[in-house]
Amino acid sequence: MGKNPLKIISIIAVAIVLAISFWYSPAWLKLCYGLALFLFGMQSIEEGLHNAAGGMLERLMAKSTATPLRSMLFGMGATFVLQSSTLVSLLTMAFLSAGLITLAGGIAVILGTNLGATSGIWLLALAGQSISLSPAAVPMLVFGILAGFFKGKMKGFGRVLVGISLIFLGIDAIKDGFQSVGSTFDFASVQVQGAAEVAIFSFIGLLLTIVLQSTHATLILTLAALAGGQISLAQAFAIAIGSNVGTSVSTAFVGMLGSDRGGQRLAMAHLLFNVVTAFLSLLLWIPITSAVQAAGNWLGMSNLLQLAFFHTIFNVLGLIVFWKFQNQLADELLRRLPDSAQAGLQEPKRENKRHALYLNENMLRSGDTALRAVCKEIEHLNTLSLEVICQALFISEQELYENVSSNELGLPEKVQKVDVQTLYQDRIKPLYGELVEFTSKTDIDERDDRQILLMNAHMVAMQMVEIVKGSKHIQKNMQHYLQQPQSPVYQEYLDLRAHLFDTLKYFYQTSLLEANSPERTDNIALLAQHVEMLDTAFRTSVLEKLRAGEIDSWQTTSLMNDINYAKRIGLGLLDILREETDLMNHPADKEPKAA
Repeated sequence: MGKNPLKIISIIAVAIVLAISFWYSPAWLKLCYGLALFLFGMQSIEEGLHNAAGGMLERLMAKSTATPLRSMLFGMGATFVLQSSTLVSLLTMAFLSAGLITLAGGIAVILGTNLGATSGIWLLALAGQSISLSPAAVPMLVFGILAGFFKGKMKGFGRVLVGISLIFLGIDAIKDGFQSVGSTFDFASVQVQGAAEVAIFSFIGLLLTIVLQSTHATLILTLAALAGGQISLAQAFAIAIGSNVGTSVSTAFVGMLGSDRGGQRLAMAHLLFNVVTAFLSLLLWIPITSAVQAAGNWLGMSNLLQLAFFHTIFNVLGLIVFWKFQNQLADELLRRLPDSAQAGLQEPKRENKRHALYLNENMLRSGDTALRAVCKEIEHLNTLSLEVICQALFISEQELYENVSSNELGLPEKVQKVDVQTLYQDRIKPLYGELVEFTSKTDIDERDDRQILLMNAHMVAMQMVEIVKGSKHIQKNMQHYLQQPQSPVYQEYLDLRAHLFDTLKYFYQTSLLEANSPERTDNIALLAQHVEMLDTAFRTSVLEKLRAGEIDSWQTTSLMNDINYAKRIGLGLLDILREETDLMNHPADKEPKAA
């Protein structure tokens, strides 16, 4: 896959501009150095906690979204631990896309992440006062690097320590950098006042957050500038409002590009929540800021703590406004953003090239969502494969989905050559390739049970692909003899065609049933008996006709070979149903409870 030359040129241009600016301004270099340490520290904490938790976050989310209150508390807790509302939001989108939580439950989690994000600004405000964090950071960095030489959860814990130490070092570097460049960037002396000042600094907060992809990074810069006197408290308040909108814009952009309809709806809910909250905060700007400053002065808060207090107040305001309208918002989003692709095992759209419906980069953020996405995509692959096999048997794809039995299966009106290989190249191979690529990217530890399930899912997909390839062997003789009603084996090929159609119908209908339902178990047993009929009924009939001289040895050989291929298809589909039952019994593949 070729790289975008414009993107490469842009990156090189930015790197050159930064290098030149570093050469002319050591203070600017120190500020950027501190910001880089801070951002990398945040990434290290996210990665370390994800590795150390061993899937705990995913399992906790799946269990903690039964009610709106529990969903919100989960969002608050996860954001407090991970200190990244964007990460928790994207994980929630992935869970929603995978069907592990409902849209209403996802909206409640998003409300919680916004409130949980306020904990970060409080921590940064406390750390950003006159205390130097470097003395604590250095030993923490040493112990974190030492822990990184171990494996498993200890390595993840070491990564967290390294991340915290880098954040501490970054905070100190940012404070020093702002003190050095204070004379150059003194926004506190800006002549613009009133609504224009608030709008300008809100836009600065929005822009900074979109560029840095981190509310915390924007707020630590704001805190450092506020502590150094480069901005006023009112300007800091405005930047905080803009940063809140900026994080939802970034999340919405990723959600729109990297999620299915469910993720897109949640991304829009997040954006709507923050935009409305920002609008209300600006509308009530004077009473809110006056109340915060009055309370802060009465409690003896510094400017930094007053900024944290303001950040909390306007997020609580948004929560109060949206709390009672979660279900209505979910319904409206479902209406405004209907499903663009049919889900489950329904008949897909008619087009030449088929691609994955459920695989996207967002799903890779969690082992459970990745596994769930793979399972749903295999259902899609199975449906396409059944359609190709139907075409190989000169059966209308529509008859697979309708209540048609083999007794009602009409004779093929026109037996034209069907190029199964081309159908495979267009419909099956691209989708299978995307499945293989996706499974290779999943971040699941080899000792995790989910790795075994993922390998089993991959084997199911590979087995279905082999079944499709095998159908072209039957198609050749089927086409030849179905055009010759006078042939002595014409009826045998009609019967074999009807038998295979029943096999496909059994498979399709069984795959729609719940994993542990008695009907599914009964259907699998019936399918096994149906496949065995090829030996007991078909082979016996063919050999009797050969002995009676009704068919010759050439026709017998053709029939026997095609019976073997039909049996392989039946046994393969039977194995897939059994493997899928095991996959469906895994907690990651359970349907969500209503929130």
